[in-house]
Amino acid sequence: MSVSPETIRDWIAARLPEYLAELRVLCAIECPTSYKSGVDQAGAWVQAWAIRRGWMIRPFPDQTVGDGIVVTVPGRGTLRAMLVAHLDTVYPVGVAAERPLRQENGRLIGPGSADNKSGLLAGLYAAAVLAELAPDSFATLSVVCGGDEETDSRASAAMLRDLAPDYDLALVLEAARENGDIVSARKGNGMFRLTVQGRAAHAGVEPEKGANAVLALAHQIVALQALNGTRSGLTVNVGVIEGGSVPNAVPDHASALVDVRVAQPQDMAPVETAIRAIAAAEHVPGTRTTISDGWGFPPMARTPAIANLVELTKACGAELGILLNDAATGGVSYANLIAGLGLPVLDGLGPIGGLDHSPREYIEIDSIVPRTTLLAMLLLRAGAER
Repeated sequence: MSVSPETIRDWIAARLPEYLAELRVLCAIECPTSYKSGVDQAGAWVQAWAIRRGWMIRPFPDQTVGDGIVVTVPGRGTLRAMLVAHLDTVYPVGVAAERPLRQENGRLIGPGSADNKSGLLAGLYAAAVLAELAPDSFATLSVVCGGDEETDSRASAAMLRDLAPDYDLALVLEAARENGDIVSARKGNGMFRLTVQGRAAHAGVEPEKGANAVLALAHQIVALQALNGTRSGLTVNVGVIEGGSVPNAVPDHASALVDVRVAQPQDMAPVETAIRAIAAAEHVPGTRTTISDGWGFPPMARTPAIANLVELTKACGAELGILLNDAATGGVSYANLIAGLGLPVLDGLGPIGGLDHSPREYIEIDSIVPRTTLLAMLLLRAGAER
């Protein structure tokens, strides 16, 4: 290694006031996914940051959501790594103005502070320190910013598919868990909509002429919930139901939204087969069920390549005096999409934070320097291994 951990840490620590000022600016931008102009404003800020340093910029424009942005610094080594963050938040327009970033008991609290503005900045600073102090440790470092992570990631998924073949690994910059854990596995998820068509009839005069769609759906709900645990890590949750119109009519329609999460990619097909079999079973004669929607994010399983990245990260942490553990979670992120493309990936490489999507969303101020140093060290070590 051509540069010491202490040198990297000192470089980042000297720039902490600048980082904090920039985080305040980023968190003040109103950028819910649905507000394209706000998300693009955050993207323009990233581009300006990169332009001042002479980095390359590649836009991924989109008509309906915020444009994707890739800023890249070239090096003289062999490692090709992408640091992946997102520009959008979940907070409606006006919340950023109502709740500006504030400091409280060692935390910075504000919308987007953990999800994902602090991680985005950590990626920029990690790339910058290596560009200045260790350009021989990498061939390409790219900070990849998507604009629709908080919804269906349609545009981001297309961007990542385009980029993935040109990189060796990806580090996703969501905040580290509240206990400091990084993330080495995420469940995949799908949203299945079951729509039951029945036959209406007067409930008091001639109910026998009807086909009760709500009753058919009730049988299906029981069967769907019974799938829980039939495969390791499988969860099925019927979260929204709707049906009928008035109480004195046999309902001719009903529907349910079902959240499904699996831990392993090989579970996706058999679980979907089981759901379709439940929908096909006729519990109430005269009703028919159709299924729409389906899988959204594939699982990020803990593959051998990911396990190797975990061990390398833990070794870097030990050198910095940081005791690290890795965790699996049921939530999804860009890491799911990247894993589905076959690229080794780790998540939770941003500063420590939590309470995402709530009025108390925060990051730990004292975690910014060590976690950004860890990120840079991981890239340095990964480059050395190549």
